[in-house]
Amino acid sequence: MQWDRLLRGLVMLVFALVGWELGRSFVGLRSLDQLSLDAARVLVPAMLGGGVVGWLVAPWITVRPARALRLSLRQVPTTQLVAATMGLAIGLMIAALLAYPLSLLPSPFGTILPFVGVILFGYLGVTIMVLRQREIFAFFRGFRGGTGENGAVAPLRQPMMLLDTSVIIDGRIADIAETGFLWAVLAVPRFVLNELQYIADSADELRRNRGRRGLEMLDRMQHSEQVDLVVLDQDPRGARQVDDKLISLAMELDAAIVTNDYNLNRVARLQGIQVLNVNELANAVKSVVLPGETVEIKVIQEGKEINQGVGYLDDGTMVVVEQGRRYIGRTIPVQVTKVLQTNAGRLIFATPLAELTERGQVHHPS
Repeated sequence: MQWDRLLRGLVMLVFALVGWELGRSFVGLRSLDQLSLDAARVLVPAMLGGGVVGWLVAPWITVRPARALRLSLRQVPTTQLVAATMGLAIGLMIAALLAYPLSLLPSPFGTILPFVGVILFGYLGVTIMVLRQREIFAFFRGFRGGTGENGAVAPLRQPMMLLDTSVIIDGRIADIAETGFLWAVLAVPRFVLNELQYIADSADELRRNRGRRGLEMLDRMQHSEQVDLVVLDQDPRGARQVDDKLISLAMELDAAIVTNDYNLNRVARLQGIQVLNVNELANAVKSVVLPGETVEIKVIQEGKEINQGVGYLDDGTMVVVEQGRRYIGRTIPVQVTKVLQTNAGRLIFATPLAELTERGQVHHPS
């Protein structure tokens, strides 16, 4: 508010001076020594009128254009701003070099062409850099990458993984990233961050807790020395849904997507985008148990079929224990009889060793 008042005061002062100059021209006043009462009757209202006009129009020529420019700049990606600034600087440098030779041309060309050169080369510099920013930046990154074995320039590429809302809320990505298994920079688009904030502000307690958990995971990764986390300001145009924006941004940046969303997983892979699914990773690193092996299992509840019991391995794999109902609440040795791989994960069937011993069917794997 203080800044707005300061701008309005400056504009009012400028318009008051304009009113003074207009009034002085009207009365033919050349110096203050010639000031008279009749001249003051014209100058004072002109100056006050200019000040009032300046106070009224100040928001339209200062504050509101500044706010509109600020909102527009927030929508422009940082890379485009950097490219536009560099292009403008290069264009103005070329225009400055040509200004002196152009000024030597006969009138009116010597007067007009330097100014036209500033406009033309400034516009061309900004346009070329914005339209070809990826190729230009990649060209310069190539020199930073050094040379390969054959002497060719080796481009310096920085792989990137885009985090989806679901995988952030899940939280396991923080543990995985801190182990160092992820080779790329983890990136959170601004629209994903906005969705997390919207979920965290939800009236539903469950959704609110999920959103807050996601924000806590991001804060944890941001303060972890083992994790390289960045926030991207790019907001792809032409896409409204978060998943569509994520796919468009991944295609634009040639980045991978980390998600737990099954539908996003399928759609992204159909479009040739690399997808890392944390659920698939969890299933892949579960301990391998083969038929015939013996494990210790605690039967904690009944199964769906008669006399079945259910237990879990340390990694969360479900074990269905045949004839295990009477062992509920006890930890018993069981022998694996069958292993099934389903969409939900690995499912193990086993039989208590006591039951096999009674039937003389204990199998000792070689």
